Amino acid sequence: MSTIISDLNMNFQDYQALKDVDLEIKKGEFVAILGPSGCGKTTLLRLLAGFLKPTSGKIEIDGMTVADKDSVVEPNKRNIGMVFQSYALWPHMTVIQQVLFPLQNSRFSKFKSADEQRKRAEEVLELVGMLQLKDRYPSELSGGQKQRVAIARGIVNEPALLLMDEPLSNLDAELKIEMRREISRLHKEIGGTILYVTHDQAEALGMADKIVVMSKGRIQQAGTPGEIFNSPANPFVAKFVGQSNLIKGRWEGNVFICGNGETAERKNIAEIFLEENLYPVKADNLSIVDAEASKFRGRIKEVEYQGFKNKIIMLMEDGNTVQVMANSMYDFPQEKEYGIKFA
Repeated sequence: MSTIISDLNMNFQDYQALKDVDLEIKKGEFVAILGPSGCGKTTLLRLLAGFLKPTSGKIEIDGMTVADKDSVVEPNKRNIGMVFQSYALWPHMTVIQQVLFPLQNSRFSKFKSADEQRKRAEEVLELVGMLQLKDRYPSELSGGQKQRVAIARGIVNEPALLLMDEPLSNLDAELKIEMRREISRLHKEIGGTILYVTHDQAEALGMADKIVVMSKGRIQQAGTPGEIFNSPANPFVAKFVGQSNLIKGRWEGNVFICGNGETAERKNIAEIFLEENLYPVKADNLSIVDAEASKFRGRIKEVEYQGFKNKIIMLMEDGNTVQVMANSMYDFPQEKEYGIKFA
């Protein structure tokens, strides 16, 4: 079975948060909803959870209509799990009590006896590496440990759909990477369906089977991480995922021309870029050369050290501003003129 969202719209007075959203989440998929703040991704998650009623459209989970403009099924009557950004652990409950709670109170729980529930809770805590801390309270846990408990509580009932609302945003960089691996491992082991809301493209690209990019309440593109990264559907997706340069020039057939005649071939580039006379290209796919070796020339305005590579920002003669990644072993003096070649 799957989760199907059909022609979904959500208005808050005179503000439209979601516009004509259509999406199918197949059983077992890990789907990341990716977009900037205010794009509608959290509103979509709250509608799926049952916290809001849509203005129009319909949501079905496992063949059951759980929301439309006339009615909404309450959260506790949907077979879903939820992992909140703020963990939302009860301060007066131990770790094992947190995880037992949905088993004891959900109508969808298939673990009926106290012994079955206890065994299931301990199995899941073992899965997330928290069994040895089962008698601790939230105040005695680190941020990463709290997140593991929140995940265990979300998956313990084997929900039809697990909703995760930016669950790693409160963690430091190193712990984020560790928890990304942990969530990916759990998904492979339990095989559940996950909808993961994030504004972090590294999380989406590294974890999801499918990415849905949103902006201004609309889905801009849905596809595999490779499709989203390598073949953006429009300028917004190109800039937001992978931070592509959108170089201005002109198209003559399938050949792009910029600067004083430098050319690039069309490769997996959507029609909209031709219509807007833009060429999307990532900084890694450009190289800096001597000025006389290219017809696309400019001066270096800024150099940002990023470890093995430097991000070079150049102001081109034709008015384009272009980012290029270059080996940090080489020196590129500011204001010096260079050319750019397309890979």
